[in-house]
Amino acid sequence: MKKLGLLVFLLAVALAAPFTVSQAQRKPAKNAAPAPTPTPSFGNADFITADQLRDYLTFVASDEMEGRDTPSRGLDTTAKYLASQMARWGVKPAGEGGTYFQRIAMKRNKLDPTLTRLEINGQSFTYGDDFLAGINAGSVSGQLVYVSHGWVVKAKNIDAYQGLDVKDKILVVLGGGLPKGVTQNDLKGKQGEDWEFPMAAVQKRGAKAVILIPNFQTLANWSNSRQNATERGFAVVEKFQTGGNTPPLSITASPRLLNALFQGEKSNAPTIFNRATANDAVESFAFKPEKTVTINVGVKSEPASTQNVIGVIEGSDPALKSEYIAIGAHYDHVGIGNPVNGDAIYNGADDDASGTVAVLAMAEAFAKGPRPKRSILFIWHAGEEKGLWGSRYFTDYPTVPLDKIVADLNIDMIGRTKKENDVPANQPLPKPGEIFLIGPTMMSLELKEISETVNKSYLGLRFDYKYDDIKHPEQFFFRSDHYNYARKGIPIIFYMDGEHEDYHRPSDHADKIDYQNMEKVSRTIYATAWELGNRANRPRVDKIPSQDGQ
Repeated sequence: MKKLGLLVFLLAVALAAPFTVSQAQRKPAKNAAPAPTPTPSFGNADFITADQLRDYLTFVASDEMEGRDTPSRGLDTTAKYLASQMARWGVKPAGEGGTYFQRIAMKRNKLDPTLTRLEINGQSFTYGDDFLAGINAGSVSGQLVYVSHGWVVKAKNIDAYQGLDVKDKILVVLGGGLPKGVTQNDLKGKQGEDWEFPMAAVQKRGAKAVILIPNFQTLANWSNSRQNATERGFAVVEKFQTGGNTPPLSITASPRLLNALFQGEKSNAPTIFNRATANDAVESFAFKPEKTVTINVGVKSEPASTQNVIGVIEGSDPALKSEYIAIGAHYDHVGIGNPVNGDAIYNGADDDASGTVAVLAMAEAFAKGPRPKRSILFIWHAGEEKGLWGSRYFTDYPTVPLDKIVADLNIDMIGRTKKENDVPANQPLPKPGEIFLIGPTMMSLELKEISETVNKSYLGLRFDYKYDDIKHPEQFFFRSDHYNYARKGIPIIFYMDGEHEDYHRPSDHADKIDYQNMEKVSRTIYATAWELGNRANRPRVDKIPSQDGQ
């Protein structure tokens, strides 16, 4: 009852405070100069303000939302907040059954410690104390094969499996990330052919299971990882379950289990472990064939669900209102995780509360009028951090005709800019007055031209296209929700500020946001949507990019 009472209180505060404060801030003071008239050519773009964005973001990125994991109580509360605000402004529901929600059925899988065990030649080891396990049920038994770091990188002539028979074996792999001398820039070409990360590589080669040698960070987070597996578990979308090849079981070994694995071998556990934490590979060797490992992992499942949040402002033209300009963001983040400096709540103020509240502010501005000729679709996707779940679900099971979506404007991290003498980790950030754009060059030069024309005639931001390359090593084009629209042939623009020192860390807080720059970016996106909503023709698609970079 206390938890329910807290939620009701939080939602009541959310519904009242941001709206009241925002409206008060936009109410002219007595004897003050009249508010500037909104730019006539771009609808109500100037209605969006930094103070308004700060109000909304402070709530969405608060500790009470518990990091907005998918699925979670905090994410559900955020969804209700978004829907309630739209209802106040008269934005029509565009979800399922006359609601703002598109429900996504899920299962939450949790590891069952009572059914999870490991044996080496009959010697038993206990889950939690001696090893951790991935949430993937199964039973296997087999011989051990050491495959060092487990990577394949053709550009560096690296193949951890060369000359080894790993089919139906249990592989021992260093869990320290990329092998020594390899960077992200070396992972060029097509994944699965030109380079392979360990878990994909071992599955492709038919291994039964993987035993990972931990690094120091893994050991430091041991108790949290154990608790997450047994209490929080891992959610999966039911409709995404394909019944394809079952991935190999994954085990993370403790120092005690490592000593048992390497007992009697010509390389010992301390040597292996110390080299593993240095992200280097120990020379190859063969385990004794008589050493057999048996693994059983038990998993229990329970139903779960999440939702996309969708609203629409109907267009003013009787013919064109059947077409849509989609403006979207993901409103989830990564939840509660390993504590850093005592903080375990990953608030995700920039990623992606910034995009979430930018879309919310645009919904409010469009709701105030005037309306463009085409309809404006506002969509907040769940599960982006899990693998673009929400956008994949919506584009596979759309609540409006997908072929009627003229363009998708995706907003994922627009809240940060580079400060003077900023730390090295923040050097990739844009300066104030700048933003990165991805997508239009790859798909629709006409959409890029429209975007540029609007920007030049309005606020004149500097558009940086350095990531607008399907072969860029960071692969940002494939890493946010716009990708699922692009794969369906819908032209997209992706607005972002890139990674920084607080990316996916508890320190991604609301007080680090550049709200003035966020105001300019949000107004520019609104103006672009306004222009697209009033043009006679939809932007032409030149090419649909594919995952292989062609």
